[in-house]
Amino acid sequence: MTTAQILVKAAQLILSLSILVVLHELGHFIPAKLFKTRVEKFYLFFDPWFSLFKFRKGETEYGIGWLPLGGYVKISGMVDESMDREQLAKPPEDWEFRSKKAWQRLIIMIGGVTVNLLLGFLIYSMMLWHWGETYLPTANTTYGVAVDSLGQSIGLKDGDMILGVENQPVENFKAVPGQIILRQAKTIQISRDGQKMDIAIPDGVVGRMIKNKLSLVDVRVPFLVDTIVPKMAADSAGIRKGDQLLTLNGQPAYYYHQFKQEIEKDKNKVVPMQVLRGEDTVTLQVHVPEAAVLGFNVNPEKMFTFSVKHFSFFEAIPAGFKKCINTLVGYVQQLRLIFVSKEVKASESLGGFMTIANLFPGAWDWMAFWEMTALLSIILAFMNILPIPALDGGHVLFLIYEMVTGRKPSEKFLEYAQIVGMVILFGLLLYANGLDIYRRIFGK
Repeated sequence: MTTAQILVKAAQLILSLSILVVLHELGHFIPAKLFKTRVEKFYLFFDPWFSLFKFRKGETEYGIGWLPLGGYVKISGMVDESMDREQLAKPPEDWEFRSKKAWQRLIIMIGGVTVNLLLGFLIYSMMLWHWGETYLPTANTTYGVAVDSLGQSIGLKDGDMILGVENQPVENFKAVPGQIILRQAKTIQISRDGQKMDIAIPDGVVGRMIKNKLSLVDVRVPFLVDTIVPKMAADSAGIRKGDQLLTLNGQPAYYYHQFKQEIEKDKNKVVPMQVLRGEDTVTLQVHVPEAAVLGFNVNPEKMFTFSVKHFSFFEAIPAGFKKCINTLVGYVQQLRLIFVSKEVKASESLGGFMTIANLFPGAWDWMAFWEMTALLSIILAFMNILPIPALDGGHVLFLIYEMVTGRKPSEKFLEYAQIVGMVILFGLLLYANGLDIYRRIFGK
């Protein structure tokens, strides 16, 4: 990965998280103001010891902290991460959080989660309205699949056509690996040379898919050159748009995945490349740099029949809602596997900021950016509503207890619960990002 790609991924992650954090905290800020509760601070990122930027308007200080681990609003009279014991030791004032009715405090606490869910729904709806929905139907993978090493080990072969997973058809080809994992599938149905077959998926395969980031199958795409970057290796070697690759250094490279496998073996070498140009076979000499990037690519959209659905504004609203719910359900199912599946391990499935950043493309793409932002917004909503002290869900749990029993937990209990919750959260944060660093160092 180039430095430019790393910077683009990081920039997209920071912008996405900034949008999500500000709107999440706004979800707490607005109902707090509506119920005449004083908000002392509204911060993007945390500001221990100092802030990068701040200003005061009315009773609230707005600012940007230097520690990019989220953000916060400091609401007067609330037991939160600020641990302001001095204020809590005083008699409650009318404008403090602890003086408000339980249902008002509940609305303030669920405001952030509500905004994140609404944001996910809104982004999906607007994306469907603006771009529509485009995907490659599994039935339209004309050249079959390209199989990775794990797929080969269970009996799949290049060129197989996928018919279903667990005897259930999968309309969107991109969803095939996910369905294998979520269903803990034991069989996958294929067509090979016109003959229908069942391929068994042995125990341990799903775990290896997750651990090694393998998908078993991908679309098999002929390497028909569509774009060429000026002054890079492909351009210097004389590659032209429309050339069909045949071989690289004497090895088959007709399909894109074959080319990717072979070029890794030829770094820092000048090797022959055969291409089909019109009706002629042309041999070119190409220098393969250390990065194994020649500066040319294919365009699958010109080779396959994609399904494209356009939505009117009013059609996009229910479609966006459905996509939001399906995304939330899918994420919960994935998280569930960590606790119920023997093959899925937390150490192989979890990741920190580097893992999240790698989900963004290496080149700025607004469609991909907004899709990732919608996904992260839904994940943020779900994680925040978990009944863990220090998260919104922890506060909600104590408020529901108060509303049911009529007894309010003591401020001392809430303070200790907050400390325990913060220790748990920071431990998980260190663990997840430590996994990223470990994988980066040891290549795992």
